[in-house]
Amino acid sequence: MDAADVAASVLVLGIIIVSLLSNVVVLICFLYNPEIRKQVPGLFILNLTFCNLLLSVSNMPLTLVGLITTGHPGGSVFCQIVGFLDTFLTTNSMLSMAALSIDRWVAVVFPLSYHSRIRHRDAVIALGYTWIHSLCFSTVATCRSWVGYHHLYASCTLCNVRAKGAGMQFILFTVALHSLTFLLTLIVLCVTYLKVLKVARFHCKRIDVITMQTLVLLVDIHPSVRQKCLDEQKRRRLRATKKISTFIGTFVVCFSPYVITRIVELFAPGPISPHWCVLSKCLAYSKAASDPFVYSLLRHQYRKTCTLLANKVLKRSQLNSSSLRIESNAGRSSNSANTTNNIQPPTNKPAGQ
Repeated sequence: MDAADVAASVLVLGIIIVSLLSNVVVLICFLYNPEIRKQVPGLFILNLTFCNLLLSVSNMPLTLVGLITTGHPGGSVFCQIVGFLDTFLTTNSMLSMAALSIDRWVAVVFPLSYHSRIRHRDAVIALGYTWIHSLCFSTVATCRSWVGYHHLYASCTLCNVRAKGAGMQFILFTVALHSLTFLLTLIVLCVTYLKVLKVARFHCKRIDVITMQTLVLLVDIHPSVRQKCLDEQKRRRLRATKKISTFIGTFVVCFSPYVITRIVELFAPGPISPHWCVLSKCLAYSKAASDPFVYSLLRHQYRKTCTLLANKVLKRSQLNSSSLRIESNAGRSSNSANTTNNIQPPTNKPAGQ
């Protein structure tokens, strides 16, 4: 192993740990808080969390083993199963992000009719489509034996070496896969979130007008209070832009290098650098670690649930420690009492004896 492989191994190990911990916390919050379970976006987040967790325990460890051993991890059949999961889970997670963006668009643009437009039944239908879409591509690739161990990415995934005999069929399949997953999701994210940003900026302008009118009427207001109101205006304008940039930016940064590399690989005359291929795969894996923070844990409802759970755990530990102290103190006092009772006072003998 050279220094680049060691760095990649450490990176994959860190992604596995962060992904497992963060997605498990999201799952615990979903199971603990009934309000989150009642909401329609909770189903999409649950599906996304499921895909990220399964990716963290199946594909990422094999990539880590492939980097460490610089060889084929497991048998051919096992690698085909993992390659099937790689295509299925990645496609499913992308489409879940598209479904979440559509849900947010409807909630912001049509707030009064949101509950009639997006119901749990509609969410189940959308999730059914994501599963069928993902199963179709992953099943075709597995049945045609186009998945296997790819030494450039050190993982079990779509492998053009195994599809040498397919030629144009494999090229068309790969282009269709990335066009109908990555490109489709990117278009949906951009269209929906930019519309959400437009509505958010419109509401911010209305609030700014009301704020400025209020500041003009309040002549005797203190300058510090006026400055705080103006600072809050600036923060309000930037808040929506930051959120939208985070949703689209993390998707582009994590998936674009890997997708572009896979497309270039089809037409490149020479081999691509394995270090770049592994790095692009690590970036794709890092989306599973960042999704819990982007879509769940930074939201108020999830933060509140995490705080309640942490307080419960801390209170229980404090109660257990206090009960142990009380028991130990009671044991000491009982021991001291027994010692006192066992010590007999000296008897005073009569003087005549």
